[in-house]
Amino acid sequence: MAAARTAAPASTARPALIALTALAPVSWGTTYAVTTELLPPDRPLFTGLMRALPAGLLLLALARVLPRGAWWGKAAVLGVLNIGAFFPLLFLAAYRMPGGMAAVVGSAGPLLVVGFSALLLGQRPAARSVLTGVVAASGVSLVVLEAAGGLDALGLLAAVASTVSMSAGVVLTQRWGRPDGVGPLALTAWQLTAGGLLLAPLALVVEGAPPALDGPAAGGYLYLALGNTALAYWLWFRGIGRLSATQVTFLGPLSPLTAAVIGWAVLGEALGPVQLAGMALAFGATLAGQRVPRGRTVAGAAPFGSASKNDRKDSMDLMGPALRR
Repeated sequence: MAAARTAAPASTARPALIALTALAPVSWGTTYAVTTELLPPDRPLFTGLMRALPAGLLLLALARVLPRGAWWGKAAVLGVLNIGAFFPLLFLAAYRMPGGMAAVVGSAGPLLVVGFSALLLGQRPAARSVLTGVVAASGVSLVVLEAAGGLDALGLLAAVASTVSMSAGVVLTQRWGRPDGVGPLALTAWQLTAGGLLLAPLALVVEGAPPALDGPAAGGYLYLALGNTALAYWLWFRGIGRLSATQVTFLGPLSPLTAAVIGWAVLGEALGPVQLAGMALAFGATLAGQRVPRGRTVAGAAPFGSASKNDRKDSMDLMGPALRR
């Protein structure tokens, strides 16, 4: 009876947890409109820096916890994958490609997470997860490809690389867990700060001095740093800490769907019957991705906690027992 009493609150809280985590990709769906309408053009490194470092330093001041031991290296690796590489590649794709095409590439994230979960977590891909990922990507494609326009080779490569980077970061975040006594706020702060510190010299060397900012650009960067990054990434990594990597990444299609709605409501872009059908498919796949079949182990089915609770050694070893079995 005691076990039943303790299990009920977690089950009851799960829809609220999923909804809060979903706010992150919904917020990220506004990134393309903010980038193209408010920010200086052709500054992917500077834009990534302004999005990451202020948010990281703010959260670091709030958390007041620094990495210890091997976590200096782990935080750096996660900071590169989730922030330092992902942000500039994302903005480079946004500058060089229509947002729709970049969204289609990004919608492959759930499938990549399933693959990385098999490689890095030793979890066998479930047919349902693969099928749901294909449906999600197909739905997003129907929403955005009609207005996607022509391909840009560099932009396409950046979009693919950003999706691979983020997907690998999500799975490694689950594999490594987090140190005992360290919450998602500190883990988010470490990654944003590490990624921002990586981008600072690169932006200066590659793009030169920071551009002059007018009021809209300053407001855009402020929004990206606070709501779109500090708050959204805290919710995201908090979700990874309590849900599975697969469940979290299946919330990803909410980002291009939000971008499509903003394009329709704010930028005057049309949404036809095919796009509406695609939105229904992608949203349905998002909901299906939150279900974990009872009595089965699916890719990414186990949420991560502290490293000791996950029975993992505090090391950088990527060839542990989970990969050898």
